[in-house]
Amino acid sequence: MAEKIISPGVFTNEIDQSFLPATAGPIGAAIVGPTVKGPILEPTVVSSYSEYVQIFGELIESGSDKFQYLTSHAAQEYLRQGGPLTVVRVGEPGLTKASATIKAGDVDVFDLEVIGNGPSFNNSGSLQDDNGRIAPLTSSITNDHFGSGSFGGRGDNFRHEVSQRNLSRGTFTLVLRQGNDETTKKKVIETFENLSLDPESPNYILKRIGNQTTSIVTEDGQSFIQNTGEFPNRSKNVRIKNLHVKTPNYLKEDGTLNAGAYADGETSIPSLGSGSVGGTFNGGDAGTQNTNHPFNFYLATDSDTNSQGVSLATSAATLGTGGYKTAINILRNKDEFDIDMLLLPGILDQNGTNSNIIINDAISMCEDRGDCFLIYDNTFLTDTVATAKTNTEARNSSYAAAYYPWVQIQDATTGNFRYVPPSVVLGGVYHFNDTIGQPWFAPAGLNRGGIDSAVQAYRKLTQGNRDDLYESNVNPIATFPGQGVTVFGQKTTQKKASALDRVNVRRLLINLKKFVANSSRGLVFEQNTTDLRNQFLNTVQPYMEQVQANQGLNAFRVVMDDSNNTPETIDRNQLVGQIFIQPTKTAEFIVLDFVVQPTGAAFPE
Repeated sequence: MAEKIISPGVFTNEIDQSFLPATAGPIGAAIVGPTVKGPILEPTVVSSYSEYVQIFGELIESGSDKFQYLTSHAAQEYLRQGGPLTVVRVGEPGLTKASATIKAGDVDVFDLEVIGNGPSFNNSGSLQDDNGRIAPLTSSITNDHFGSGSFGGRGDNFRHEVSQRNLSRGTFTLVLRQGNDETTKKKVIETFENLSLDPESPNYILKRIGNQTTSIVTEDGQSFIQNTGEFPNRSKNVRIKNLHVKTPNYLKEDGTLNAGAYADGETSIPSLGSGSVGGTFNGGDAGTQNTNHPFNFYLATDSDTNSQGVSLATSAATLGTGGYKTAINILRNKDEFDIDMLLLPGILDQNGTNSNIIINDAISMCEDRGDCFLIYDNTFLTDTVATAKTNTEARNSSYAAAYYPWVQIQDATTGNFRYVPPSVVLGGVYHFNDTIGQPWFAPAGLNRGGIDSAVQAYRKLTQGNRDDLYESNVNPIATFPGQGVTVFGQKTTQKKASALDRVNVRRLLINLKKFVANSSRGLVFEQNTTDLRNQFLNTVQPYMEQVQANQGLNAFRVVMDDSNNTPETIDRNQLVGQIFIQPTKTAEFIVLDFVVQPTGAAFPE
């Protein structure tokens, strides 16, 4: 309310038009592909590679055979600079989840279930753990009140221990350990202390661990995730499947059970004795893995001959083509998944194949969102420059980029050298570019395009090779003596010559659109007045100035006034703005003329 003015004086008022929106969370990439374990078709955000390994696993080895997952390599490359990274696993359909029943004597107390759907490889007699045992592992049950044990398939392989009980308070500790660790060298995965079976307690087991299950629902051609269960999953590995306690006060002060506390009507609790008590366990299904593949090839094609554990000849909902299409469809929701980059490591663009269809879907998703960019692979390891050019001819989008050739990296787990398709390392290159520079800088060249993890490129390109590739919108990966393996191009697959045929300009637009969309969301349903326009301008204008100061724009202009907000526009409940930009271009072609003059000639001014 304005101050009442009666006598002369100086009166000040505050008019706040800053209206700064809440700071948006960090934007990250998304990777879709098979993994060792973890939840299937549930987008999961990880912030570090150790967190990724904990949830999705890493590398499987058995004898002379190696099972490699490009998803893991790509995640490792990207997460060198930190997260967030959204991972969507495609895998074997219909796997039974590993579970364990925790008992008090013969009384069922609660059931644990792994969040993941099990590993997607064959768990037959040829695949053994480090101790030569066939998973799921069995272990001796330790002497404890609620008991211990192990459960899980080869990928989801845990021991569980329940200890540190306090009968008077009804609390206990649950520890998840790696299934093949040793008693003297425990590898603890997760620990939940002071758990309670009392719903009124802040440490109530359902609150601390969670009991949600996830399913994929498709309606009107759109897929989305539906969660059931009252409590979100706080554990990264297990959920509470069943809780057999019926009443909050399940324990009396003397440690005995109240009558009717459990579903089976048990009225007494066994004392801690010297005998073995503990839980049962169920390993779940192991799934299948294709093994007939070249040792260093990582292909996900229509054939079963690959090292990814997924056949694109299969269109099941969670496996192969169906799994990839469903994952991509889920990620279309830009209000739920804040990503600016998509990686499909191992999906190779081959005309007429299912992998080609998957890449089509991915590009369509990025274009529909308008704020996401696809890095894809368009050749096999041994394909020539000519093949790379041919495979890119059908592509025409500013939301995608292709690179050539494959590169060799050293596996951090085994020390072995592997050739991997470009998308595996390019996510890390882009992330490094954004970390030390800006998203509108070119992720290429010696300053920001170096592939530190690459030992060598499969082909050493000549200048002529690079010319041929770049003319066809394929970005060369070059090798320079003493300077390593380097990304030396930044074209999108857009055929029309414009500013948007460059990666840095497309990603500039992605960044600008994300900011404007996020900062303007709070203006929806506000009164369409001059004040509302000022709120928009006072938020967007400073950001555009910041981008310009950071070399993203040569010039810009933001227009939101009566010229584009006519009475007719306002009557349609619209607020219209126009943002004119002149993007900064990169110096890709440095042309130097060396002019030799005779002695005594005057140099031109």
